[in-house]
Amino acid sequence: MMRMTETVKQLLIINIIFFIGSQLVPAAYPLFSLYFPENESFRFWQPLTSMFMHAPMPNIMHIAFNMFALVSFGSALEHFWGPKKFLFFYISCGLGAALLHLGFSYYEYNSALTALQEAKIPSDVINMIAKEGKYNQTITDLVPLSTLEQLYFSYNTPSVGASGAIYGLLTAFAFMFPNAELALLFIPVPIKARYFVPGLIFLDLFLVLLNLHLV
Repeated sequence: MMRMTETVKQLLIINIIFFIGSQLVPAAYPLFSLYFPENESFRFWQPLTSMFMHAPMPNIMHIAFNMFALVSFGSALEHFWGPKKFLFFYISCGLGAALLHLGFSYYEYNSALTALQEAKIPSDVINMIAKEGKYNQTITDLVPLSTLEQLYFSYNTPSVGASGAIYGLLTAFAFMFPNAELALLFIPVPIKARYFVPGLIFLDLFLVLLNLHLV
């Protein structure tokens, strides 16, 4: 494995500090995670800080896999790009992913909101559903339960993790070193990066559906 480069080391330290700090100070989690802009917990710095946050204990695999990928792939990229270009790329990928997440949340929220408004649900009831998840059972006669859940979760569920930045590193590595042979612990057979990286990303996206994602 290539020696850990300086910028990667600093990013690793920052991620660990954020992780430990958010465990010791619970108030830090909603402060630095990325919330839907209309949520009262949203802060303008969250698109940046959320990429250094990770799922809380006992889910240690989230940060462990991210940091393993950061060190393994990031060091190789920084070695060839230099620290400034590498850091710019890393932060850009993380911010880009945050904006995509906000766009998706906006679409989910407004789709559910439109459905509720078309069903003539009063605005104060809609606000209660979005903020507290509370509703009268008769509302489910007018709109599907999935629509209520969509409104609530898009409004309240924060986004954390370096997934966007890590996906960027993986993709860049595959483009720069397509024939580099890589292997996972549970797949000991070496696989070329041009096949390994898309497969790993596909696996993670599949696990996201099961709420077991690696990145």
